[in-house]
Amino acid sequence: MQAFLGEIIGTMILIILGAGVCAGVNLKKSFAANSGWIVITMGWGMAVAMAAYAVGNMSGAHLNPALTVALAITGDFPWSQVPMYILAQFIGAILGATVVYLHYLPHWKETKDAGTKLGVFATGPAIANPFANVLSEAIGTFVLVVGILAIGANKFTDGLNPLVVGFLIVSIGLSLGGTTGYAINPARDLGPRIAHAILPIPGKGSSNWKYAWVPVVGPLLGGSIGAVFYQAAFLNKMSSSLWIVLSIAVIVLAVIYAVSKQKAAQIQSAVVPKK
Repeated sequence: MQAFLGEIIGTMILIILGAGVCAGVNLKKSFAANSGWIVITMGWGMAVAMAAYAVGNMSGAHLNPALTVALAITGDFPWSQVPMYILAQFIGAILGATVVYLHYLPHWKETKDAGTKLGVFATGPAIANPFANVLSEAIGTFVLVVGILAIGANKFTDGLNPLVVGFLIVSIGLSLGGTTGYAINPARDLGPRIAHAILPIPGKGSSNWKYAWVPVVGPLLGGSIGAVFYQAAFLNKMSSSLWIVLSIAVIVLAVIYAVSKQKAAQIQSAVVPKK
């Protein structure tokens, strides 16, 4: 129960500070309005660091289903506890998003654009392309998981691990976040998206459920590949997990690519008038 509570509290802190910086930068009549992408990436990086410091001793501060699954794949975390951790992470994310909604209560009415309001809670693509969007989330999460495992292997980071991981989040955001808003965490996106759908936000519009699968599938793929890649490249462990994960990833990406191409062709044929 302590670990379950730790993941709830930690993920709630993560979302309060992370979604909170998105709200501060994007909602109207906030003193932080229009302060930009660098502020958002720094806010998310510090959010991860503070959440990890808060509950590291309680649960190990996974705060991310993709990381929980990755650690289970490497054998550093028992599979039997994966469902409990993921449930706690989603509960914490929904609670954190609710706190952000309450904190910025007068600002929702002042902000007219529905997409801006959704952007406080959930991510979206700069250019809508399902295959490219999944690939972007997968690459970002791959870097996250490999980075976390590498940081944990270095003794010089003892006591500073959460802070260094926070800077890793900032780096990913600055370098790779401009395509999809770098969810790199299924709970970080889907939990607040559920909150957005439930909460009585004035003029909130759609929760964009047609995109919601991307920041779930992408991070789970990228995190899993990152885990087996780290074992193979850094620890020289060539287990059956490597080939299983890579095979699943290739199949999933191939299916997404084929469906994306088919939908693009349908759209093109609908747009181009017949002679």
